[in-house]
Amino acid sequence: MDRFLRLYCAQINSTVGDFKGNFEKIAYHIEEAKKNSADIIAFPELAITGYPPEDLLLKPAFISQNLKYLDKLKKLCSNITVIVGFVNRDFEIFNSAAIMNNEKILSVYNKQYLPNYSVFDEERYFQRGALGYIYDINGTLVGVNICEDMYYSSGPLQHQAISGGATLIINISASPYHQGKIEEREKILYTRAVDNRVNILYVNLVGGQDELVFDGNSMLVNEKGDILFRAKAFQEDFFIYDLDSEDLDSTRLQDAKYRTQRDWTRQAEGSIGVLKIVNEKNSNNIGKSITFKKTEDRYRDSIKGIEEEVFNALVLGTRDYVQKNGFKKAVLGLSGGIDSALAAVIAGFAIGFENVTGVLMPSAFSSRGSIDDSQKLAANTGLRTFIIPVTNIYEAYLDALKDSFKTRDMNITKENLQARIRGNILMALSNEHGWLLLATGNKSEISVGYCTLYGDMAGGFAPIKDVYKTMVYRVCDFINKKYGNIIPAEIIEKPPSAELKPDQTDQDTLPSYDILDNILKAYIEEDRDYQDIVKSGFDDKTVAKVINMVDFSEYKRRQGAPGIKITARAFGRDRRYPITNKYRLK
Repeated sequence: MDRFLRLYCAQINSTVGDFKGNFEKIAYHIEEAKKNSADIIAFPELAITGYPPEDLLLKPAFISQNLKYLDKLKKLCSNITVIVGFVNRDFEIFNSAAIMNNEKILSVYNKQYLPNYSVFDEERYFQRGALGYIYDINGTLVGVNICEDMYYSSGPLQHQAISGGATLIINISASPYHQGKIEEREKILYTRAVDNRVNILYVNLVGGQDELVFDGNSMLVNEKGDILFRAKAFQEDFFIYDLDSEDLDSTRLQDAKYRTQRDWTRQAEGSIGVLKIVNEKNSNNIGKSITFKKTEDRYRDSIKGIEEEVFNALVLGTRDYVQKNGFKKAVLGLSGGIDSALAAVIAGFAIGFENVTGVLMPSAFSSRGSIDDSQKLAANTGLRTFIIPVTNIYEAYLDALKDSFKTRDMNITKENLQARIRGNILMALSNEHGWLLLATGNKSEISVGYCTLYGDMAGGFAPIKDVYKTMVYRVCDFINKKYGNIIPAEIIEKPPSAELKPDQTDQDTLPSYDILDNILKAYIEEDRDYQDIVKSGFDDKTVAKVINMVDFSEYKRRQGAPGIKITARAFGRDRRYPITNKYRLK
């Protein structure tokens, strides 16, 4: 093997604005890559700054700090080619990749396609870049591009691979997770690799950043679309791979389509410049391949199902939100219901059950099971709990407000009063002990406003905010199968209830969750209108009720805690609707 390139893929978890911490991670992997005689090491998009920096990019000092640490990194790049994401400043600012070697920044690639949809606002900050170079690294032609650049069939990747003749494309990325995203990405990589007869090293960010989770899943794909190696999902990882381009040359020679495309693109777009980079090979490694290979192919072979994937994303997002924001412990209200149970288990797996406190706050309307089931969950997991009854506090409120109430009968005001008392108790504990308060509402409830502002919505973070109720059940079933029934069956099997009045269940107000969730997905994620949803087989009155509840609850959602994006369209960064709004679909 005379032409192999030793590739080092560094899938790291950067933190926005933590220049020193991010630098130390990058520097560590550069040194490891050198020890293993790697020719190239690649890091994710904006690895130096973290992603997304949002309006920090409007601060000149932030850009200067990022450039300062880039300058420090280049001094580590002796006899190795380092590709790292940073913010470039040249009158305007760019989302860029630095290509460094021999303690110099040899070239900079500026991202060409700037996503400005869903959770992305890159056109708010960055200017579009130009194509840049192909890099001849020890005889192998290499192209570099960034994230979105790969998603366009006639974009930079095609130009680099076909008119430029690159046999390896390195795409550095910060691609956030949602259900289905991993398979979408694999299909894109497969298509680009096969259509352009090129190897692709895809280097993705991993970790949580506010409401986003980056799943990693970095991989090396060959010209036939085969995944040669994959980094682990939802955790920091690296891999080393010796890539030989000899088979690719043979494939290209036999592919008439590739040859025709090459002639056409060269005529249409012109040639692309080549920058030669020479790494002095360790003489002990010349012609010798090291094998850090595994047989795993498709990502789906490594997990038990979508429920495990969602659970892993929720744990990672919660862990990083807690730890990156300086908390060590968390607190939440334990109602004996499935939502608070799942939130507690997620927190326990994220930061350790010994660091999570569940507070039981029974009222006159609480069932005995709400206490017993919560305590059984605590016994199964090691979760800390204590009990603060709210009945006396509630009675004191009723007495204080008796002259202001219109009626002594139970109504929504009195129901919400109990929830707000509980929210006050939890916030007091959060303030007193420095614990992060976790809100426990799910997407189904938050969508239709079946939650109490300043009550059960109180909190600094909402782990399952973007998880539909039906998925809550599925994830709990997965957890019990994998971890030995740690969530009591009684919690899963009991009818959902807020327990704010006698004999209350969620279905007093809402349709069954399987019907509700399907209507919500159609309306929120697919933007389908009333008539279209009804034609799908749903009752017209039910559809109208759900849509109106979603529309009238926007003001609540704006004041809710941030939570982890799991679905294709989450509230907040994804779905932005005006509160003051007279437009109605029904």
